[in-house]
Amino acid sequence: MNEPSGEQPQGLEVRTYFVRERNALVARALFSDLYVDYYLHQGQHGYTHSREHDSLFKDALSALTLHCASRPWNETTAWTIHFAALKLNLFVTGDNNRGAVSGQIFTDQVKDDGRNLLSCDIVRGQGFPRRSVVDLADTDVFHAVEKYYAQSEQLPARLFRHSDEDFVMVTAHPDIDMVWFDSLTEESIRTIDQTQTLSLLERRYYKWDCGCDDKKMMRVLAPHFIKEPEALFGDEPLIRMSCPRCGARYIITREALEASIAAK
Repeated sequence: MNEPSGEQPQGLEVRTYFVRERNALVARALFSDLYVDYYLHQGQHGYTHSREHDSLFKDALSALTLHCASRPWNETTAWTIHFAALKLNLFVTGDNNRGAVSGQIFTDQVKDDGRNLLSCDIVRGQGFPRRSVVDLADTDVFHAVEKYYAQSEQLPARLFRHSDEDFVMVTAHPDIDMVWFDSLTEESIRTIDQTQTLSLLERRYYKWDCGCDDKKMMRVLAPHFIKEPEALFGDEPLIRMSCPRCGARYIITREALEASIAAK
């Protein structure tokens, strides 16, 4: 659905298959290139995270991408996964219309409030946002997504590691063969194309792309500058800010912001 017409598709390829006689959907992708883009983004904007936090974030980004590929083409999804004891928030978001995913890790001012949560915000087309919140039992990202599906989507889903960076998600359709679904293991997933009849439904392509830029950052700052310019800049000719969605860092000068406001 997001494949450019007449052009070579760009980005991570996610394939979805229907499992005949089982009434299930399989989504699979190799995430190596997307992880490279994530690390390049870190290097470009000059920040790093611990190996543990990076690993959890990459799991969240992969699960979100497989989820998006299994959903309607005009849907945008954002997950915030809060792990209290780790004092960690993982934010990941995907836009099916643009074929774009991104996110970031939050560790500053994250409190240990004793609850692990997954908060999901979904917008389909021009509709109103829909939010759901799920309590989590542990700090396993895949368990968190499976719990979200069971509670909020009301159809089960399971996530598997085919290899280190090759992941598979199986989501249930109505009348799914639950005995087969519950029996799935990482070993059986590796041979599913040999033991089951799979029909290719779709190829979708995703790239790391938040969509933020300095113009959007200035639109965020403009109302505050109009109201209290000195409170925003003080005696400085510029301010530094980061995108709340992907962590990209921007330097906004007072002169550029004034010109942007005057041009409206």
